[in-house]
Amino acid sequence: MNDLILLDEVEEVSEMGSYNHSTTQANLAFLLKRTGKYTVSTELSLDVSQFHADHITLGNEIRPDVCIYPKRGMSRPYDILKMTEMPLLAVEILSPKQGSQEILEKFEVYFALGVKSCWLVDPTTEVVTVYSTLEQPHSFSVGEVVDEKLGIRLPLEEVFE
Repeated sequence: MNDLILLDEVEEVSEMGSYNHSTTQANLAFLLKRTGKYTVSTELSLDVSQFHADHITLGNEIRPDVCIYPKRGMSRPYDILKMTEMPLLAVEILSPKQGSQEILEKFEVYFALGVKSCWLVDPTTEVVTVYSTLEQPHSFSVGEVVDEKLGIRLPLEEVFE
């Protein structure tokens, strides 16, 4: 059973609230919100209870650092504790003690559940890698971050300022 990845346990250890991680998360949320096209959420619990794969074991939820939905209002009068509708985009920001393999396994879950695009953001190297599929990453280290699938263009320097 050494091949199993327990994402919930790994997340608890690796998701340290570092300054660079937190600042990058806030910058991305702001830039995505500023497009005016999406509702942006951070640390939103997504219901992944319907996902099953032999090599990945996780609980009933997963939380991307940032995610976007088509523009919508707040849920009133009752809040939603765990979203069953998957976002259009899931963004994962590497923490200082986190590896990219862990993130790619999360991306496998996201894509299997219908997420259209996933971004891997590395504050240390100031690189954003956009995945429209696991096999088609596009990395950006200068200029703009471009997500063709969702029609998003963000100035890279503002992601990491």
